[in-house]
Amino acid sequence: MNFDIFFFINATLLGVGLAMDAFSVSVSNALYEQKMSFFRMNVIAGCYGFFQFLMPLLGWLCIHLIIEFFSVFNFFVPWIALVMLLYIGGKMIWSSFHSNTEEKQEGRKLTYILLLMQGIATSIDALSVGFTIADYDFLHAFFASLNIALVTHLICFVGLKIGKIVGNRIGSKAEILGGIILIGIGIEIWIKNLFFNL
Repeated sequence: MNFDIFFFINATLLGVGLAMDAFSVSVSNALYEQKMSFFRMNVIAGCYGFFQFLMPLLGWLCIHLIIEFFSVFNFFVPWIALVMLLYIGGKMIWSSFHSNTEEKQEGRKLTYILLLMQGIATSIDALSVGFTIADYDFLHAFFASLNIALVTHLICFVGLKIGKIVGNRIGSKAEILGGIILIGIGIEIWIKNLFFNL
């Protein structure tokens, strides 16, 4: 297999498709943390990019090394994403009603634990991409995953910019909207995988 233009087009389109959940979560994060710096935006987008790189590669390894385990684990993927995003979204909505005025003026910040949970929750279904790149050798699988990561980083950065703009306009309701978006994404991932696996 060669590194031709079609290889990169396919990997880019795959990246766009996989990045949509992370894009929505990025918008939600910027609604929650409206005073996000340029550096922090890149860190958050980079976190999603990293997990979108890691998961397809792990999926490829599972296909080639431990296919039986992967088939069993694949059943739990939508449930893990659902629980994580319901928890994070619910926490955001809860904190919007229970935070003090001083905290609101200083601006809230996402913890790195929550960010890691989001990264896993929005990319865990990308493990299944290991099936679509199963015929690649390791080098092609690595570069396809890297391309997916770069596309995800860019799309998530745009999502963070959009979230900041919207958050500044809707003010205190931004956090509630962010929490609702996360809960909606969790339910969407769960339903999509439930019907896909039937």
